[in-house]
Amino acid sequence: MEHIYLDNAATTPMNPAVIETMTQTMGTVFGNASSIHYFGRQARKVLDDSRHLIAQSINAKQDDQIVFTSGGTESDNTAVIETALARQNVGKHLITTAIEHEAILKPMKYLESLGFEVTYLPVDQRGLISLTDLKQALRPDTTLVSIMMGNNEVGSHQPIHEIGRIVAASNAWFHTDAVQAYGLLDIDVQADNIDLLSTSAHKLNGPKFLGFLYRSEQVKMPSLIKGGDQELKRRAGTENVPAIAGFAKAVSLLDSKVKAARQAKYAKLQEQLVSGLKQNGVEFAVNGGQAPDKLQHVLNIWFKGCPSVPLLTNLDLEGIAASAGSACTAGSVEPSHVLTAMYGSDSPRLQESLRFSFGSQNTAEEINYLIEVLTKITRKLK
Repeated sequence: MEHIYLDNAATTPMNPAVIETMTQTMGTVFGNASSIHYFGRQARKVLDDSRHLIAQSINAKQDDQIVFTSGGTESDNTAVIETALARQNVGKHLITTAIEHEAILKPMKYLESLGFEVTYLPVDQRGLISLTDLKQALRPDTTLVSIMMGNNEVGSHQPIHEIGRIVAASNAWFHTDAVQAYGLLDIDVQADNIDLLSTSAHKLNGPKFLGFLYRSEQVKMPSLIKGGDQELKRRAGTENVPAIAGFAKAVSLLDSKVKAARQAKYAKLQEQLVSGLKQNGVEFAVNGGQAPDKLQHVLNIWFKGCPSVPLLTNLDLEGIAASAGSACTAGSVEPSHVLTAMYGSDSPRLQESLRFSFGSQNTAEEINYLIEVLTKITRKLK
């Protein structure tokens, strides 16, 4: 049976060129980048070259503003927790949104337990915040605003430029979780007044357990991971040089033209799937809509009257991998906090939605097969 992977928002297959780069680096560069001898200097050069390339990819002023981490979760945790603790003398008020990833929401809850106050901005049915709400929420004691660039469940793309301009006029620093957006959208941290930015390599066909945290020159805070003086004393732990080389390779393959082409391809696959379901009489609605400026690789669909778990199970039996618009844990399904924020806790969408997320390997033929299978399964379930 052929297997079709449509869960690229969860992770992506590594690009063969990335695997080749990592394999070559593993075979030739084994020194510790903190060592001063030849083998250490060899590793340091790979590390420095990779950092330079990645810094340029977001228009960072300096290479040392890129701090390699274990991934998006660590980057998010560091940005939120260490900023809050380091700026307590300024204030203890933080702002985020109701649809952030758990890597933001759980640190926020942790900080609330320490006496911090958090404002959770609501979103509309497109998954977007109101800039008016943001302006009204900002206070003199607000130290951090953390708003994701692109949502992992519905693909909504927040107005980052406008948000950055608003936050820049306040006492707060602006952090954005760009885990889903980096590699698909052009990012300019200077033009958008971004102080902190999180990414994860495995979302753009790179290796797992690796990401970076961008920190602007005004950001002064301690490392979340305590130990040695690696990463310019900003993140303890010996660097995974082969994986970092692979990350840089993945980034180098994604220039503006490639990113635009991928967005266009994914938009076409979205439209193909939506049109095919309509033609086959499937009852559905797109959660968050299909705005042209959203992350086109994410399509979240409400299949009216069809519970998501049986949908997923039947799709898997047909060789198709997708995901629910909610977190599955130990056989039970918890309602998606993203869809809850968008449509309310009583909406049937919470238990009847699936997320399809496209990658560079997906084809129109695969989507035709998906349409055929979804039509059959939804008719059976209803």
